[in-house]
Amino acid sequence: MSQNNYTEENIKSLDWKEHIRMRPGMYIGKKGDGSSPDDGIYVLLKEIMDNCMDEFVMGFGKTIEISVKNQKVIIRDFGRGIPLGKVIDCVSKINTGGKYDTKAFKKAVGLNGVGTKAVNALSEHFRVQSIRDGKTKIVEFNRGVITFEDEVKDSSQRNGTRIMFIPDSEIFSNFNFLDHHISTMIWNYVYLNPGLTIIYNNVKFFSENGLKDLLSSKLETSLTYPIIHLKGDDIEIALSHSKSKYGETYFSFVNGQHTTQGGTHQSSFREAIAKTFKEFYNKNFEASDIRQSIVAAVSIKVMEPVFESQTKTKLGSTEMGDKLPTIRTYINDFVKRKLDNFLHRNPDISEVILKKIQQAEKERKELAGIKKLSRERSKKSSLHNKKLRDCKIHYNDLKKERRLETTLFITEGDSASGSITKARDVNTQAVFSLKGKPLNCFGLTKKIVYENEEFNLLQSALNIENELENLRYNNIVIATDADVDGMHIRLLIITFFLQFFPDLVKEGHLYILQTPLFRVRNKKETIYCYDINEKLEAENKLNGKLEITRFKGLGEISPHEFKNFIGSNIKLDPVLLKNDSEIESLLTFYMGKNTQDRQAFIIDNLRVEKDIVD
Repeated sequence: MSQNNYTEENIKSLDWKEHIRMRPGMYIGKKGDGSSPDDGIYVLLKEIMDNCMDEFVMGFGKTIEISVKNQKVIIRDFGRGIPLGKVIDCVSKINTGGKYDTKAFKKAVGLNGVGTKAVNALSEHFRVQSIRDGKTKIVEFNRGVITFEDEVKDSSQRNGTRIMFIPDSEIFSNFNFLDHHISTMIWNYVYLNPGLTIIYNNVKFFSENGLKDLLSSKLETSLTYPIIHLKGDDIEIALSHSKSKYGETYFSFVNGQHTTQGGTHQSSFREAIAKTFKEFYNKNFEASDIRQSIVAAVSIKVMEPVFESQTKTKLGSTEMGDKLPTIRTYINDFVKRKLDNFLHRNPDISEVILKKIQQAEKERKELAGIKKLSRERSKKSSLHNKKLRDCKIHYNDLKKERRLETTLFITEGDSASGSITKARDVNTQAVFSLKGKPLNCFGLTKKIVYENEEFNLLQSALNIENELENLRYNNIVIATDADVDGMHIRLLIITFFLQFFPDLVKEGHLYILQTPLFRVRNKKETIYCYDINEKLEAENKLNGKLEITRFKGLGEISPHEFKNFIGSNIKLDPVLLKNDSEIESLLTFYMGKNTQDRQAFIIDNLRVEKDIVD
């Protein structure tokens, strides 16, 4: 039996940039192509922004300028500027920074001395300029290696730091910065820092009312009562209840950092809300009824926060620091005191909240019997469910390396699902087959999810009945034909998710699959075309006798061909949602009973293509 050799030669030491480039996921999460807000290119931008924010928090520099053009990012703050003798160290020596000394940065975000170095190592061009007390220094890098170092020179510019970087195309292939994702990130920064101005591509971002403005922008038209906005030392909260939204929606922040995965502060806040309302109304309500349809934001400032990863999306700290109580105690005490006082002073709002909780309680009890029947039905069907062809790895399998690749294709009919099923990767790709056009669920209650067999089975397949944390697939892809019926089915499925599971859309899990409309080929080469212009280009490119095929539906594409469209080169259009206030207006117009309005809109906007006869 052969033995593996384990000698000194097997031991390797990587320098800082080699390790970052070899294991970028440790530092920036998933690489992605820019379609999702948590893709690595936005983490790079955020790491630089966090340093700018730390300067602002410490009282230096009220303006930050950002420019993003194509793939080039420039960020300029007007803080104190990096000490000129340490410019190179601060951007290229791991675990180097000024935030280990809490006297300099009491409540900073970037504490590990890693962020800027990761940006440097993962950029094909990185340029840093520090301006400090009439002097300036410039250094340039290529993938973490110094390519240019200027001497310290005199400067008349204002103090601060200017960083330019271009993400490395070797690591981030075919990526694009989406304005929507960057704008959302910037708005979060200004909401959390009243007095801060950020100028992004010459557009000014500013907020006067902090978290109240945040909730207003997201949910203004669908709130049950005016936003409750409470502020204290190192803590700020804003909350209301949605009229129609199901589940709980939270925007949580630590030291200005958007903790998209929550953490100890968010769980403490959820507990405090339930406890305070119970005590105020002196009724033993279920916590889930109190928090049903709640929309809230919470921001705290913590001494030396500990996050569960370098991407800083989930808080792990339990202590506030600086001789303060634990995070749980601090938040509970604040909410109990401030929210209780508010409810006593505003009996009209407290009455509305009471009715909202009672309504949630009534709906839960009505659903209890239906849920029991649907679960029994799901158990029965799970053994021989022909709708779902499952995969081996799931998104909620946290120990699986390929969990981020997990995909559920929602297909139109058996023919399309047959092709995808045969062509898919059985490890990470699952298929759910619709039997036809699903029900238009706009304006219906969640009761329909359990009464309608197809919706119930889809919910069961996704495992999102209770909360999104149990989601089994990272990507939910609607795969329908590129015709009128296919478009209609897309709308009906999107309506289902927006109506009952909007967070799934907001967190970037929902996509539309692009499939080719034409196949142009000769004896030597085949080109798949996604629109008429690509078809014309292919016709011009290929010589000889051409065979041109128009794909009417997915079922016409053979499994052998389908592999090309759902593999590494898969083309997906993300379903993006800016805020909750859009949901109601969009669905009302497109899926409501206003047939005449839609008809008039179609007539007014109809484009007619004329056939020109030579």
